Amino acid sequence: MTAAMRQIAAELAVPSDDARLLQLTNNAVFALPEAKLVIRIARTHRLHDRVAKVTNLARWFAAINAPTIRLAPVAQEPIAVGGILASVWTYVPSTPPAPTADDLGEALREFHSFPAPPIALPKWDPIGDARRRLADAEGLRQDEHDFLSRWCDRLEPQVATLMRQTPSGLVHGDAHVGNLLREPSGRVVMCDFDATCLGPWPVDLAAVAVGEARFGGAGSHARLAAAYGIDITSNPIWPILREARELKMIAAATPLLASSSAVATEFRRRIRSVQDNNHEARWKPFADLGKLPSHQLPIS
Repeated sequence: MTAAMRQIAAELAVPSDDARLLQLTNNAVFALPEAKLVIRIARTHRLHDRVAKVTNLARWFAAINAPTIRLAPVAQEPIAVGGILASVWTYVPSTPPAPTADDLGEALREFHSFPAPPIALPKWDPIGDARRRLADAEGLRQDEHDFLSRWCDRLEPQVATLMRQTPSGLVHGDAHVGNLLREPSGRVVMCDFDATCLGPWPVDLAAVAVGEARFGGAGSHARLAAAYGIDITSNPIWPILREARELKMIAAATPLLASSSAVATEFRRRIRSVQDNNHEARWKPFADLGKLPSHQLPIS
């Protein structure tokens, strides 16, 4: 990934000596502060369609002045290096104060006011995502596979009904404070549109509420709800959104069970709490386990 980043920087004729790795998950994300660029490299060819989607979205966001990060003027299209595909963005330096749940609520309210873009976007499909994770699972016991499959079977018609009965709109797909940046002007912008799709907009209000319920802490959801103007936990569709988010947070770990005992332990803690219908059980973020390289960590 570093070699690819250096090659892209050379093609753009920009310096990369000060490059630093910001993230290494499905994408390798490098900041090049001197060049005022961020290079985001998809780590597998299976994500190439996502790179095209994200760059198409970014150009549309710029046209409507959405509260989002911008593609770099020097590279408005994806750049290919061998079998690797990358997008290049304008660098946003760290500017205090750090974004908050209040900022997220305001950004989402504006984001959800936009019409569906003139771009082919996937539909929100939490069940399909979970089933794809199960297909890649390693170290998953048969009883666990059966439980998760039955969960998908049970939740799938509820999600289908929700999709039919709720107006479809633009969904960020991974709306949390970590996907906000504050520009030097003070404006807060959103980033990371890999999961952006069309579906029920309340999906974007569930991540913070579920995170607070499962990981502890207090106040973030209330601030988000106040800023946005809606408390999703009081909505009749909340139980479905909560289950869909929790299914994603559990299924995300299944490809890693064989390679990390820490992930396997936490995965089984989460499974038991759902089997016991224990909404008070607290989970540990996978990122806090401290026993996996950052590029192997599943979401949340």
